Amino acid sequence: MTFFDTFLNFEVLQRSVPMLLSGLWLTLQLGVASIVAGLVLGLILSMLRLYGVAPVRLLTKIYIDVFRSIPLLVLLIVVYYALPFLGVRLSSFASAMTALTLVSGAYTAEIFRAGIEAIPNGQFEASEALGLSHRQTMVDVILPQAIRIVIPPLTNNSINVMKDTALASVVAMPDLLKQATQAQALAANPSPLIGAALIYIVFLWPAVLLVSRLENRFNSGRRV
Repeated sequence: MTFFDTFLNFEVLQRSVPMLLSGLWLTLQLGVASIVAGLVLGLILSMLRLYGVAPVRLLTKIYIDVFRSIPLLVLLIVVYYALPFLGVRLSSFASAMTALTLVSGAYTAEIFRAGIEAIPNGQFEASEALGLSHRQTMVDVILPQAIRIVIPPLTNNSINVMKDTALASVVAMPDLLKQATQAQALAANPSPLIGAALIYIVFLWPAVLLVSRLENRFNSGRRV
């Protein structure tokens, strides 16, 4: 068999398209849901770490350090296979989203914290001089500036979350990789796996280019 017959067999790819598209749709749902939940969790954690009382700051730091240290695959297996022993049974989608959100939230918290700490102290002092409350200072003054700073790393983290959705296949979730694996087994040909890889490239490559553009734009703005 030739290279194309083995790895880029058009007939096999054509038959596997419905399976790949259904897996892609589930992958996108999981990725978007986990990214949004991770953003919310990360923002909350960053606020608690920066402005919470001492015990809360310590617990938040421990959480962030632990979930940045544990491999996502290990956490996913623990959530899906270990929690049932405690009477907590989650679906494959819920398990994958939980693991992705917990890890993404930890990284996002550090990104937000770095963005907030990059704002000059004069901004806080000026807000206090104007009589703004802490909530008003954060919502109206600090966060809008911090968000502009953290957009590139947040976008990059979102790409990583989307790529990590492929790990959901280990808990039998019919995502893009799982569907490609099943299609490959049915056809006895690796072309569906190559097709899945190409699909990942098609919808993630533009995001990678966007991150580079945002980083260049932000760096140019800082040099001005």
